[in-house]
Amino acid sequence: MTVASGRKLFGTDGVRGIANETPMTPEMALRLGRAIAYVARRGKNRKVRVVIGKDTRLSGYMFETAIASGICAMGGKVMLSGPIPTPAVAQLTRSMRADAGVVISASHNPYADNGIKIFGPDGFKLPDAEEAEIERLMESKELDEMRATGSNIGGAMRLEDSRGRYVVFCKNTFPNNLSLDGVRIVVDAAHGAAYRVAPLVFGELGADVLAYGVKPNGRNINRDCGALHPEHVASEVVRKGAALGIALDGDADRVIMVDEKGRVVDGDAIMALVALRFLRQGKLPKGTVVSTVMSNLGLERALSAHGGRVERTAVGDRYVVEAMRSGGYTFGGEQSGHLIFLEHATTGDGIVAALQVLAIMLEEGKPLSELAERAMQRVPQVLENASFVRRLPIESMTKMSLVVDRVNQTLGDRGRVLVRWSGTEPKLRVMVEGEDEGVIAQYAQEIMEAARYDVEA
Repeated sequence: MTVASGRKLFGTDGVRGIANETPMTPEMALRLGRAIAYVARRGKNRKVRVVIGKDTRLSGYMFETAIASGICAMGGKVMLSGPIPTPAVAQLTRSMRADAGVVISASHNPYADNGIKIFGPDGFKLPDAEEAEIERLMESKELDEMRATGSNIGGAMRLEDSRGRYVVFCKNTFPNNLSLDGVRIVVDAAHGAAYRVAPLVFGELGADVLAYGVKPNGRNINRDCGALHPEHVASEVVRKGAALGIALDGDADRVIMVDEKGRVVDGDAIMALVALRFLRQGKLPKGTVVSTVMSNLGLERALSAHGGRVERTAVGDRYVVEAMRSGGYTFGGEQSGHLIFLEHATTGDGIVAALQVLAIMLEEGKPLSELAERAMQRVPQVLENASFVRRLPIESMTKMSLVVDRVNQTLGDRGRVLVRWSGTEPKLRVMVEGEDEGVIAQYAQEIMEAARYDVEA
């Protein structure tokens, strides 16, 4: 597995933190913009072009201006798309032949947080090595000697049609011979980046769209809505008699779906039903789905029963994509709802993923509940999260390691344990899978208690 290492600023998904507190400050963003422009300019005898998009957080204006200033200071040209999904920035960067794409978003985090992630000209997130180089430049004095002056200073422009371009792109991933005419869909955009484009995509394909989470005010992104709280979509699906619900997160790169009975269908279930159909059609290269260590054992068992397999990576959709590209695979994702269809997109895309599930429903003539039920049987899984005053290397937490070893020996091949630090928050995450939910819940508590002893000792 590839993991982020040796970097102070970048985590598993770009830079992230509380807006206007170190390191997530406009001063940092300006310097980051300069470093991005410098790296993107290498080998080119022209001004670089960078697309900048954002979600709907209040602090987005501050960071958008700071990053654009840094790029312009290095002679770059900035194209501002305004609030638009993360995958839209990736797609625009590639289709407009830009040299880089920047997304200002903290994804599913509360509005007070913000983040910055970077795409290369191919629409893929930058590899660890390039992020490390950007960090090095930001810490050095090299950039201070390379300011553009006079007519070499860059400029900025608004991409007035950015939303329209992305809506067309999404619709083109849906089979031409199908229509959503008469299909009632509940869509929750989490008051985030997809608040305009998501209802348009499904509506223009013929669906009867009931839109929620489409009134952002800068402070309500992800608050009691969207992919973090699909229970609200679930209640509306049942109340309005909809065929399914679609819950996006703040930057719309992931989706959690809800069947017509109001039951949540997470990323693992979606991967199972999509992968099994691809297997039957011979469209799953090497019979392999790429997912992370967090995916349920039920996904592995479902694919194995039909001759397929799961290749696991570290947590983070960027690592899923890296494994897909290096292994020649075309489908993968995360339990959290990041779903990557490399035939269509270079990163997780909640709208595109929902469209592919809708296409399967129409082609098979079956409701989502039936497709999800027959795809996989979930193994009970318990997740425990806790914040700690300091972050120790997992291998140095000896008491916790002893408990983990004991639990793993007890579970055998009927379950497993995963312990990791969050890549975006100062939290320890403990996951235990096994046949008895009560027993594994106790195991998870024992592991967390041992971890607390190690940290506080």
